[in-house]
Amino acid sequence: MTQDRTERHVMLASGIRLPLFIGLTFFVVSIAQTSPAPDRAADSGTFRTKCAICHGPDGSGSAVGKSMNVPDLRSPEIQKLPDAQLAQIISEGKGGMPPFKSSLSEDQIHSLVSYLRSLHQKK
Repeated sequence: MTQDRTERHVMLASGIRLPLFIGLTFFVVSIAQTSPAPDRAADSGTFRTKCAICHGPDGSGSAVGKSMNVPDLRSPEIQKLPDAQLAQIISEGKGGMPPFKSSLSEDQIHSLVSYLRSLHQKK
């Protein structure tokens, strides 16, 4: 009788593990999907401190930037540029835009490119 009881406990424990594992997996995935990207605020802050003076807070161009004919970063012309080209422009500068390779890390530059991609949604 003790062996029968042990077998039932083992079967019960085995039957609980799979649903518990699946439930925990769904829980972890749902948390990961609803959590904002931790760097999004940092990317926005970098954009505000380094770029918004000319490109405006939404990428459309500030008064200063418009007087220098900076492009609207939300425009299809800018959004269609490859990431590598946008990173190079940020790093090396272009036209009247100064280079930022000495004041921004490579990771910050690539994060700014990702941030620029999100600006088209705000147009």
